[in-house]
Amino acid sequence: MAAVDWVRAQARKESLALLAPGILVLVIAFLFPVGTILITSVLERTEDGAFELTASHFGKFFVDDYYLKVAWRTLRLALVITLATVIFGVPLAYIMRRAHPALRFAILLTVILPLMTSVVIRTFGWLVVLGNGGLLASLVAPFGVTGRSAVLMHTETGIVIAMTQVLLPFMVLTVLGVLQGIGRDLEEAGRTMGAGFWQVLRVVVLPLAVPGIVSGSLIVFALSISSFITPSLVGGVRLPVMAGSIYQSIGGSFDWPFAAAQSTLLLAATLLLIIPYARLARTP
Repeated sequence: MAAVDWVRAQARKESLALLAPGILVLVIAFLFPVGTILITSVLERTEDGAFELTASHFGKFFVDDYYLKVAWRTLRLALVITLATVIFGVPLAYIMRRAHPALRFAILLTVILPLMTSVVIRTFGWLVVLGNGGLLASLVAPFGVTGRSAVLMHTETGIVIAMTQVLLPFMVLTVLGVLQGIGRDLEEAGRTMGAGFWQVLRVVVLPLAVPGIVSGSLIVFALSISSFITPSLVGGVRLPVMAGSIYQSIGGSFDWPFAAAQSTLLLAATLLLIIPYARLARTP
């Protein structure tokens, strides 16, 4: 027994030694910054230069309707963007899985090509398309749609369109990885037993693709709720989001504790939605 215990102890030590670099990186790159933000959000400097615990920074957020509207807009946009990527990404991933290898490669290249371009450049491209006198306005002008109705700049619809295009590759690639692990013989068995194409999709493919859809949704939601560049450029000052509000608190009013409080609330809201969603959607 002593020899067995010694072997187990050595195995645990080797495991810890292998995990140590990753744990160190995680602490430095994630836990330390997040911990600093959490501490900053509950501290306030007194007149004598000391620090004391306070919840006033969080109170400032909840008593001001402006910040509550910004938070609700951010959450609503993130949910709509996530739903849009699911609606467009899941069918596209299925088409790529069933397509000829050459066509699959072409579609895959088209999907991942935007990731090789700066998000700022892509966003400015949408400014040209959605803005006054842009491509969208030119396309709908013959139908009598002119003026403000033909411009989606500084609208929530414009933010959703631009953000969906930016984040769609994350959904497609995640779902595609799961779909490629589903054997075609399962679909063929369903068709052999008399099920139609849509019934096979609903009964066989979609249930097996749930892990990919969940993973893609979590990635897209986390990225969209914390996005700054695209919502700020497309939405403008009329439609601020939480990331923009945090930036304004730091760069505009230099209120670091309040910015930290907003960041903490944004992180908490994200975790409150992501963790239960991941647990409920976990397959047995």
